[in-house]
Amino acid sequence: MPTVIEPKLIAGNANKPLAQAIARRMSLYRGMSVGLVDARVERFNDQEIFVEVFENVRGEDMFILQSTSNPANDNLMELLIMSDALRRSSAARITAVIPYFGYARQDRRTKARTPITAKLVANMIAEAGIERVLTMDLHAAQIQGFFDIPVDNLYASPIFAIDIKNQFEDLSEVMVISPDVGGVARARELAKRIEAPLSIVDKRREKPGEVAEMTVIGNVEGKRCIIVDDMCDTAGTLCKAAEVLMEHGATEVHAYISHGVMSGPAVERVTKSVMKSLVLTDSIQPTDAVAGAPNIRILPTAPLFAQSILNIWNGTSVSSLFETETLGPIYEGIL
Repeated sequence: MPTVIEPKLIAGNANKPLAQAIARRMSLYRGMSVGLVDARVERFNDQEIFVEVFENVRGEDMFILQSTSNPANDNLMELLIMSDALRRSSAARITAVIPYFGYARQDRRTKARTPITAKLVANMIAEAGIERVLTMDLHAAQIQGFFDIPVDNLYASPIFAIDIKNQFEDLSEVMVISPDVGGVARARELAKRIEAPLSIVDKRREKPGEVAEMTVIGNVEGKRCIIVDDMCDTAGTLCKAAEVLMEHGATEVHAYISHGVMSGPAVERVTKSVMKSLVLTDSIQPTDAVAGAPNIRILPTAPLFAQSILNIWNGTSVSSLFETETLGPIYEGIL
């Protein structure tokens, strides 16, 4: 009888807790132990990265779990070097599971003589021997087209919809807010899932990093506003948007963000802001400051990624997980 190839997981150092949580969820789904492949991903004294895999991976279906979050360059190099080690060890297929895809904001030339770094990273990933990418909420959907290999882009909005329905008793008071015009499609998707109206905060920048003016498009008076976005970096725009919404009559403001980059003064700003809560996923490992903030909450993505990995391994649909009806049972008892 032919040998059944099992899915094998290997993790870098970017988000070990998430990798371990994915392994535990896969063990639960399959009714058998699924662990992380024994390996070491270390640095020499000059910070060169070294990878050694201690288990046989010949002919195996390998999944590398690694976000390319801060420090982005180190985590990206870990991913590439792990892929090279697996390819040279005769792995049958290598899939990169990248919950947070770094460099995604450099997806086009905004001015003369600037790079399209997201395309460069896509080329590097493919050249390293990775045959498929699984990620979540890419900053720009067109990045999927930068790859010449299959890319499955999962969405956090079904998880957000489940959590919102659990947290808010009366959804008739809820309004979904896009913090800028570019995020309208993402906000509309969540609004449709919870059957809520949509509004937009239009922002105009004098120069990068500074928001000069904000205008609310839509009536938010008396509404419990939920700002939805893919990324929160320094939280300046997010906190300013919350203030503007409160000034326009919102009763309270919450935010649901897919990737909590949370750099610089972000945690302090959120803690002191008028926002009642900020909900992040664990696609990026939360720092101690983020985990300890009183108005920040973390949603798990391990159930979603574990089921997606199993679907890829089985050759079944990943897009079925975009539906709340499919994802609901997976998150039952978790949210």
